[in-house]
Amino acid sequence: MKKLALFICCVCSFFFLQAQENIDEALAYQYYQQADYEKAAVLLEKLFNSTKNDGYFELYFNSLVKIKKYKEAEAILKKLIKENPDKSQYTIALGRVYQENGRIDEANKIFQEAINRTPKDENKFRQLANDFYRFEAYDMAIATFIQGRKVFTDDQMFGFELLSIYRYKKDKVMLIQEYMNVLTNTPQLLPQAQNAMSSIFEDNRDYQLLQTALLKKIQKDPQAEVFTEMLIWQYIQQQDYEMALRQLIAQDKRTKGDGSFLFNTANTFMANKAYSTAIKAYEYILTKGTENETYVLAKVSLINAKYEMVIAGKYDTQAIVPLADEYQEILTKYGKNAQTLFALKKLAYLQAYYLNDLKKAEETLESGLKIQGVQQAEIGQLKIDLGDIYVLSKQPWEAVLVYEQVAKQFENQVIGNEARYRAAKLNFYIGDFKYAKSQADVLKAATSALIANDAINLSLLISDNLQSKNDSLSLVMYADADMLQFMNKMPQALAKLDSIDIAFPKNSLTDDVLMAKANIYIKTNDLANAVTALKTLITDHNTSIWRDDALFTLADILEKKLNNPEEAKKLYQQLMNDYPGSMFNAEARKRFRNMRGDNLGT
Repeated sequence: MKKLALFICCVCSFFFLQAQENIDEALAYQYYQQADYEKAAVLLEKLFNSTKNDGYFELYFNSLVKIKKYKEAEAILKKLIKENPDKSQYTIALGRVYQENGRIDEANKIFQEAINRTPKDENKFRQLANDFYRFEAYDMAIATFIQGRKVFTDDQMFGFELLSIYRYKKDKVMLIQEYMNVLTNTPQLLPQAQNAMSSIFEDNRDYQLLQTALLKKIQKDPQAEVFTEMLIWQYIQQQDYEMALRQLIAQDKRTKGDGSFLFNTANTFMANKAYSTAIKAYEYILTKGTENETYVLAKVSLINAKYEMVIAGKYDTQAIVPLADEYQEILTKYGKNAQTLFALKKLAYLQAYYLNDLKKAEETLESGLKIQGVQQAEIGQLKIDLGDIYVLSKQPWEAVLVYEQVAKQFENQVIGNEARYRAAKLNFYIGDFKYAKSQADVLKAATSALIANDAINLSLLISDNLQSKNDSLSLVMYADADMLQFMNKMPQALAKLDSIDIAFPKNSLTDDVLMAKANIYIKTNDLANAVTALKTLITDHNTSIWRDDALFTLADILEKKLNNPEEAKKLYQQLMNDYPGSMFNAEARKRFRNMRGDNLGT
């Protein structure tokens, strides 16, 4: 009976002590997180002494350092080192105490001795470096790995670890140098290298450092194609697309490539709107002959690149007819089917908006509606395009009929809402402002953020400018100018916009006119005037419905076209601060963080 009582007493004592330890642990963590290091140190000392758990030790040690109890920490560490000579973390912690106490030479001596004592054991070097890293002695962690390379006479060893530390420290020079070293034997790490560098590089000066290192490496090892690929990527990041293409063609000729890498990079040029460079790339691929597997894709992509140049306003008017002929040639050669529908749509667009042949454009689109096997959504888009042609050819009732047909067929879908918005715009063009506003108001709840935003802007544009007869008449002229812009008659649209203020001085459309003119200037590639109009709108019209649009549009021009990332970054930040509910906010935040150098999961 006495033995049973004793056993029960021991068990109870064990659980009591265990419970007490759990309470102490919870309190210690709470005090530590609240930066109450005095109280945390008392409990952590107790926990470490009773368990010898190094997890408690690190927190205990950090607490002592935080409250500057250097002598106490030193005494404890010297005792621990004597008791545990093989545990390098205690030696590193002592060096850290010396560092914090201003005894730098003593700290460095201890650190260097720890490195020099490390035996020829890969795991020992890695463990020591990890200990340095945990105590934030990053340079010593690097020195440990470098010493390990010397001991093992292997300059590739610990490459991943060094890359990780250089990236964490944002040591751009050493990160570049280490990738130059590592990529020689592991070229498959190229995507990782690109992600790492793009996450910490801040401006073109950083890419210039990379370029210098790459050119030296290529000169020394011209057969290592990975460095040429990295150089091409570097030129693309600097938006020097012509130099990238020059390197691409040289590499393709040197390696007798099949053109696939060049084709993929040409698509990157397209994505970055470097259409003229993309055209040269596709033309080079075509010189490989019709047997090349990318020939047909390059041929189609070349035509599409020319089309995008037309849409972007960077075109010679004499080149439009041959471009339309090329799309017609695709349709003639391969027939009108689901696969060639893209050519049919683009041909119709050129016929309507650039060749002013509305009848042919109408016939082209109507022939597209007869193609078998086309998805219903594609048919719906063709009908919207046809409705637009009816607007151009002054057949408003035909246009309304088509728009309404698509809207009903695709109720509460993006394409259906787009059709309804086109109908609202048509009513705006013809001056039926109240009906246009009622249609726009319905679309405010559209699932597509872009359509909803456009509908809100149209509704506000109308309601803000029907307050007086003077404003109403100004709005009629503005709608005429908007119609001219829709018809791709940009000079006439600008002239109409300029005449509003002359005909109706002190009208309420000043900010609307500035935004409309900015959009026209962008479409005609007149960036100087676009920037001026946008800056005036931002500065002089703080309450304008277009101000968030203007901030984002100006930032985009500065970032993508005028190579002024610093000013663009300021505008993105202003947009985020001033308009947290703007539809542009998410994209502005993403771009701002990229430009600031945040690591977005790469």
